[in-house]
Amino acid sequence: MNVLYHASRVPNLTKLEPRISNHGTPLVYLADKRASVLVYLSNPVERHCKRIGFAHEGSFYKFASYGFLPDGKPVLEEYYKDALSDGYAGVSGWIYSVKPENCAPLKDIPGAYISEKPVQVMEAEFVPDAYEAILQAEREGTILIRRYQEHSPEKIGWIAKMAKAEYQKSEKYPEYRVFLRAKFSEYLD
Repeated sequence: MNVLYHASRVPNLTKLEPRISNHGTPLVYLADKRASVLVYLSNPVERHCKRIGFAHEGSFYKFASYGFLPDGKPVLEEYYKDALSDGYAGVSGWIYSVKPENCAPLKDIPGAYISEKPVQVMEAEFVPDAYEAILQAEREGTILIRRYQEHSPEKIGWIAKMAKAEYQKSEKYPEYRVFLRAKFSEYLD
């Protein structure tokens, strides 16, 4: 492995600094596959809240519905109708390439790495539209997309349970509740 990737909407970074995410620990998150970081070009919670004018200070709760096949290929799932275009269309950002120095594998996520220290950027790639980049990765076979309408009734049932559970435990994250209420209202009423 010669390179790791990181996605950000922040331009012109020369160094990736550890930041606090949902996990509460300041880290730099990286992946060994470019396709794996495409989902981080946008945060659908933040995008929704800004669209509707929901006032929020601080960082937004992160939401990404993805997983991995046994071979490590990323799988992006739509948990509501048109979730991909809703969350990613028209969003631009950068994919930063770094050397894997001072980076450790993350045990629970295939191909994911972390660094507790700043990481020097080698190259930056501008991505003009995250949605188009995700669709291109699908065409190239580097990511699998499972669209909402393709889900089985059992999977839709699982999505409904997930939405209810997430809503119940998200009292400290009003922005996340606003997002869940808007996108999963049929399961929350």
